[in-house]
Amino acid sequence: MTTLDRPRRTRGSLGIVVALALVVGAGRAAGPAGEAATAQSGEGPPAVADTPTRAKAADGSYVSWREHIIDDLAVGGVALAGSDGLAMADLDRDGHPDIVSVHESDTTYDGVPDGHVRIAYGSDDPDTWDLYTLAEGEEAGAAEDVAIADMNGDGYPDVVVACELSHLIYFENPGGRGRAERWKRVIPAATLDRGSYIRVFLADFDDDGRPEVVAANKGGQNPPRGTTEKHPVSWFAIPDDPLDGDAWVEHELARVIVPINSQPFDLDGDGDLDVIGGSRMEQRIFWFENVTTDEIAFVEHRIDIEPEAVVTGFNMEFVDLSGDGRIDIAIRDERNGLSWLEQPADFADAWRQHTIGGLAPDRLVGFVLADIDDDGRLDAFSGAYSQAPRDVDAVEPSPTHRAGRLAWFEQPADPAGTWIRHDVSRRIRGMFDKFLVRDMDGDGDVDLIGTRGNSIPYDGVFWLEQVRSAEPLPAFDQAREQESRQLPLP
Repeated sequence: MTTLDRPRRTRGSLGIVVALALVVGAGRAAGPAGEAATAQSGEGPPAVADTPTRAKAADGSYVSWREHIIDDLAVGGVALAGSDGLAMADLDRDGHPDIVSVHESDTTYDGVPDGHVRIAYGSDDPDTWDLYTLAEGEEAGAAEDVAIADMNGDGYPDVVVACELSHLIYFENPGGRGRAERWKRVIPAATLDRGSYIRVFLADFDDDGRPEVVAANKGGQNPPRGTTEKHPVSWFAIPDDPLDGDAWVEHELARVIVPINSQPFDLDGDGDLDVIGGSRMEQRIFWFENVTTDEIAFVEHRIDIEPEAVVTGFNMEFVDLSGDGRIDIAIRDERNGLSWLEQPADFADAWRQHTIGGLAPDRLVGFVLADIDDDGRLDAFSGAYSQAPRDVDAVEPSPTHRAGRLAWFEQPADPAGTWIRHDVSRRIRGMFDKFLVRDMDGDGDVDLIGTRGNSIPYDGVFWLEQVRSAEPLPAFDQAREQESRQLPLP
């Protein structure tokens, strides 16, 4: 059963001060298990965060970043871990966007169904949030992704969460009472104990004003290497009352080996939503063309890439980068880091791959496209996954250690040219799955909201304030004095 947490009024900076009251010194004290503040010993190259930024905005000012904590153990009092997806919407219609975030709450794939779904209710101050636990424990088992839309037609956005262990779960928004009472919820029978859901989206495929649910079922939390078992990419028809879990109807689009994504977007520009999917084990992506007339229907198409790429489609962004009026796909190539695929004039032809950049030896996974420097071109902000352990810093990480890294790539005048990488932060631990773009402080530039995992007790939700200055500042101003240790570039 879910324990309902009453809303907890917190101010991010105050929570951090209280949690760190026993830390002595000005950011130089050693932390538990070998952790330390950002400062280096003075020997060797400086940490990425301490390096003066060279990034510039179009107006000539320098660009650096300041971290703010929205939700974590110290601020919210809940032991969040393995933080993954998040989405924003004005849940209570008070004029302030709110954040729903999901957290695996695990350090290893042990098969124990645990997790948290959290809401951070916003205010007119981007550092003040009301924190609320929407679900925890078995019903939120290894919660991985979240989608938000009004599913019952009452005018309030509802929530659907994908759990790796092992279902989808729907939460009905009680409206203005959402901060004070338990949200009604249901695990649809069509998804219960069916495998492992890692992504979920809401999309109106037939343009009737009501969203359908689309999700990929990868079969298990950690499918064995070399498996040939296929699992479905599906969409679900939702009844008038979404709380009637027996009335959700699954429609399989295809079965592939370890499906990892099923992202809705109008890829062919005909005005309806298609679905772009990916198979982790087959290392390919594909798309389902929406050919709906009287009934929702799709036709599957291959996506061939030239030169050959190793892609799974776990994260994708859709935008016309080439300027030819056709939608391109930004995607991670397992060998070359972040790249973009140029859509051909004929879908039967191969998509041309162009490299954006990588973070080797760190493993780039999460990214988002946004015009960071106000030059009219979309840049790419990215985050990398660190390797195990997730709850303690390695005392002496090896030169090939995969660290938790943040960086952004500045788009050149020709998007097929060389993108310029600007490193922001590199800590021993960190996992960055998802970024949202929003001007949080209302100063006219792009800020970012994200989740961080692999960093117990620092997992949770944060936002990055873009700082503009006349002179170069250190690239990154972290929120906590005591943290996973900052590193130089490898």
